[in-house]
Amino acid sequence: MPGMMDTFAETGLPFMKMHGAGNDFVVIDSRGRGAVMTAGLARALGDRNRGVGFDQLAEIIDSDGADFGLVFWNSDGSQAGACGNATRCVSDYVMRGTGVDRVSMVTARGGLQAERLADGRVAVNMGQPQLDWQSIPLAREMDHLHLPMPGDPAAVGMGNPHCVHFVPDAEAVDLATLGPRIEHDLLFPQRTNVEFASLIGPDHLRMRVWERGTGITLACGSGACATAVAAHLRGLTGRRVRLDVDGGVLEVDWRDDGVWLTGPVARVFDAVLSADYIAAHR
Repeated sequence: MPGMMDTFAETGLPFMKMHGAGNDFVVIDSRGRGAVMTAGLARALGDRNRGVGFDQLAEIIDSDGADFGLVFWNSDGSQAGACGNATRCVSDYVMRGTGVDRVSMVTARGGLQAERLADGRVAVNMGQPQLDWQSIPLAREMDHLHLPMPGDPAAVGMGNPHCVHFVPDAEAVDLATLGPRIEHDLLFPQRTNVEFASLIGPDHLRMRVWERGTGITLACGSGACATAVAAHLRGLTGRRVRLDVDGGVLEVDWRDDGVWLTGPVARVFDAVLSADYIAAHR
């Protein structure tokens, strides 16, 4: 909508801070007024010292074919095709506002559905995993379950690419060093998220993650889905998996209708981004 940022440069821009298992988000509700986010403003907001700080930013937009639409931004100003925990958080916000327990949404991943469980947690159907090399995507045709890389990782797409490593002890991995190196490997033309997981019990994984365009995060919903899918396809687990992440516990259930991600959500605070800040970073 032309002139919309001019309006917020005068009045300020409302936003929410939310998190799902420690995976934290800035959420902007742009329904009824048009999308307002830009790459420059996303980068500025993502700075944890000079902005607000987030793992991803989720902007809620209008949708003709669903209850709402979602656009995701990484802290480096790039867009993300999927974000499972942000989708759960926004779904909780919309469900509370409308008094329903089930919502539909449209993302770059396609149409998704979310629902509130009796225990208060929120589950989202992230759709079926992308398992062919072109959809993940990979740079060329190869066995996606055994990539020609150190550590014999698997590649899975969940609307964004993931490179999943199964290791004896995820805690011992130097994620800060390996994460950015693997993110930018030439096998991944769109870069990749990077997961390290170890089996700690039947259908129970410990997972750590380096997120594309962001870095180390306390949780990653699409990463949990990709890791659970890869673990099942490797014969390590069944189709329903518990994942212990740095920020809490996520559950993944790969059903006939898609990969369901379940976990906690929290709305931390509401605030208004100042007009001066918007004017400086628009």
